[in-house]
Amino acid sequence: MKACLKQKRQAQQELYLRFSYMMKGVCLRYSKNEAEAEDLLQDSFIKAFDKLESFSHKGPLGAWLRKLTVNTALAHYRTSKINNQSLTLMTDEADDRIDAIQKLELDDLVSKIQQLPTGFRTVFNLYAIEGYTHKEIGELLSISNGTSKSQYSRAKKLLVKLIEDEKQMELKNLKYAK
Repeated sequence: MKACLKQKRQAQQELYLRFSYMMKGVCLRYSKNEAEAEDLLQDSFIKAFDKLESFSHKGPLGAWLRKLTVNTALAHYRTSKINNQSLTLMTDEADDRIDAIQKLELDDLVSKIQQLPTGFRTVFNLYAIEGYTHKEIGELLSISNGTSKSQYSRAKKLLVKLIEDEKQMELKNLKYAK
């Protein structure tokens, strides 16, 4: 850690190698695809090396890096939101059977989360994965509690629909294979 503060490349590389896999998982949940996740990861570590002196040692370094990575992803989201000036809202067509999500492999779940519109994806990650309350999400994203709750509910429904659609395609493929 001291070597990282002195800008020693070897120490920075070791820190990156130690935490990059875990932080990439965070980035993947907030991004649309692998390339965007890589960009977020790189931005996060650049910020981490710049702000390393602010690490207070009151908790684990990994937790500090995770929070910094989430904040980097949120900053990216806010910039994208400002550039796009709207969040895509989906209709309430899907059943709310979230238990199907629990049966997915982690990679499948990350893939499904990446397919969500940006607003849904961000709120879903903050609430379901990071553990923020809707009030906290509202403050972080400058939206109302109701909007956070609505985005989360619609994200769950859309995830269920994506899962069901995939299962339907698998059943069709099985029928045609016979």
